[in-house]
Amino acid sequence: MRTSVHTVRLSVLIFFLAFFTNNSYSQSLTTGNGKIEAGVGLGPMFFLGDLGGSYGIGTDFVKDIDFPLTKLNKGIYLNVYPTEWLGIRLAGNLSYIKGDDAQAPDKGGAERYRLKRNLKFESKISEAYAAIEIYPTVFFEQYDGLAHKLRPYVVGGAGIFHFNPKAEYTEPGGTKRMVELKPLRLEGQGFSEYPDRKEYSLTQKELLVGGGLKYYLSESMYVGFEILHRKTFTDYIDDVSTKYINPALFNTYLSAADAAVARQLYYRENLLQPGQSRPNPVVNEQRGDSKDNDAFFSSILRMGWRLNGANSPTGRAKRQLKCPVYY
Repeated sequence: MRTSVHTVRLSVLIFFLAFFTNNSYSQSLTTGNGKIEAGVGLGPMFFLGDLGGSYGIGTDFVKDIDFPLTKLNKGIYLNVYPTEWLGIRLAGNLSYIKGDDAQAPDKGGAERYRLKRNLKFESKISEAYAAIEIYPTVFFEQYDGLAHKLRPYVVGGAGIFHFNPKAEYTEPGGTKRMVELKPLRLEGQGFSEYPDRKEYSLTQKELLVGGGLKYYLSESMYVGFEILHRKTFTDYIDDVSTKYINPALFNTYLSAADAAVARQLYYRENLLQPGQSRPNPVVNEQRGDSKDNDAFFSSILRMGWRLNGANSPTGRAKRQLKCPVYY
């Protein structure tokens, strides 16, 4: 069967249109058109664990936030947008968290157990994670460009974080110093008498979920607010998780100097009123709640920049309105 000239010409035209359309679409995903954002964040970090908290039984919910212990979180972000409604984020954060049983109220409930226990800790937190951002309102936007747009989003991802719990030790002479808690194995981690209590790692995995708002001040700059919760897979961020051990075992597994530190820090009721004799807790009495892993979350003010904003979709559209002689 003969092929007409018109059919050939139409086929060639379709080929060239498809080629240049695909080529143009591919170019829209490069760094040259404003599809990458870089930013910084600053805001409070909140810890939810076994120490401190509010009235009643301790939980890993917001009711047990100890606001006086809130510390600052600092972060950096890099986002890539395959399309405007979807962002891929790489980020890193540095923060500091604390927990203190002295923050628990005294209302006659289960919180009195934590006051009596009198434990506290602090730790630096460093984390790195990857996440996906989804901007659902992009599909309803009525005009092109980014300037003056408000975009809510949800975010979820996974990462790793590093921590190192420390507590204040009081020397016999009254001098205070911070000591690392993990090497003291205050709950018998690694002791043959407690084969189910393994030593924990200071680097752990995390899952993240949250949401926020971004407002674009211009085509290339935005400000925003975000809340991001971390679910962890450890109960030892504060070095408290399960039951008390026999303190005599510290002499077996630790040096004499470390054993003295461990005996003071595994239970601190006697420090509430120094000089007053108080009994040690009963072996296997609850020290922490191993059923709930520790968690932390942040609320962050963000500021960022869309790189190569002049080459964003709006920037290119404005250039196309100028005199063709320049192109």
